[in-house]
Amino acid sequence: MRHLTSLSACPALWRSLPCPTSELRLDFVLPGGQSFRWRESSPGFWTGVVHGRVWTLTQKDDHLWYAVYPNTEEDEGKPEKEPEKKATKRKLQKTTFGAINTEDIKQEQDNDWTNVTIHIDSKDCKKDGETLEDYFQLHLSLQDLYKQWGESDTNFQKVAREFSGIRMLRQDPLECLFSFICTSNNHISRITGMIERVCSTLGRRLCRLDSVDYYSFPSLQALAADDTETKLRNLGFGYRAKFVSESARTILHKHGLDWLESLRHVPYKEAKTALCALPGVGSKVADCVCLMALDKPEAVPVDTHVWQIAKRDYMPQLGQGNKSITDRVYREIGDYFRNLWGPYAGWAQGVSRSFISCCALLHPRFFLYLSLQLFLGNGASCSSTL
Repeated sequence: MRHLTSLSACPALWRSLPCPTSELRLDFVLPGGQSFRWRESSPGFWTGVVHGRVWTLTQKDDHLWYAVYPNTEEDEGKPEKEPEKKATKRKLQKTTFGAINTEDIKQEQDNDWTNVTIHIDSKDCKKDGETLEDYFQLHLSLQDLYKQWGESDTNFQKVAREFSGIRMLRQDPLECLFSFICTSNNHISRITGMIERVCSTLGRRLCRLDSVDYYSFPSLQALAADDTETKLRNLGFGYRAKFVSESARTILHKHGLDWLESLRHVPYKEAKTALCALPGVGSKVADCVCLMALDKPEAVPVDTHVWQIAKRDYMPQLGQGNKSITDRVYREIGDYFRNLWGPYAGWAQGVSRSFISCCALLHPRFFLYLSLQLFLGNGASCSSTL
């Protein structure tokens, strides 16, 4: 099979959800460091793995278009597929799931797709739409949240003009936890490579598109196996290999398979404390998992960049005698932003982080210039410079 690179390629696979770019910008959200499973397979088309299935997403005419590929391959010699665990989902708004009218669009000739038998089931289509709504948390009005944050923070107003449509993903807790254990002293491109390697080594192959193989994320049992640490070291994980292996074993043998999922139903501080007891999990990793997988929108991950923004624009007293982020400073920054932005403070911080991620691609001097332009209200455009 080939990657779908237009809505006219195999129209039978495409479905859509009403979703304006003010509510979701794929180009900001998917490569922004929340998940490490997405790639821009063609300009404006993003392909990745969600809940053990391979998807391509794109946006057009205030709709989020999605296609789910049939899982066509299983790796020989790998464990049998485990029973699929039913993820905890929230009740979503009733949404109409649109399909392409094949009479109104000319289908591209693609011999690779004409040889694939496609079965369309209305129940599966509805389930796929609900999965995507849950993943992007589309039941929440981002415009309402942006308005609320802007009313309480003039700095946010200036950043929001350039960075609309940034929302938090609701990821599988297992994948989110072990992905973020790998983020210590690391950067997005290297983390993405590490996650791809562990999936291809310990996961199941789902399908091949063009020359790219897509794999499921490894099971907890696979990550907790006796030889996992050695395999991960051979894959370039370094000291993180031990943290991944030991955390997986702790969860499997001490807490059980459903433990991570159960943390969605306890208060934020309790969930964070539980995560911090795992090997290799500190406050920042725990907050990332709480925010992006455990339904804790008040969690505010604090790294060096957030610390610098806090000192420069919100809490100048932090610059007095603090040369690093201590536990006390970390708590003070999180509490400050929770008081400023309210119960979805972690989402608001995600908008600021996206500004940083975008500008990090630029020359450092231009990053400084753009920061000054935005915070002085001169309206420079980051997206136009990339």
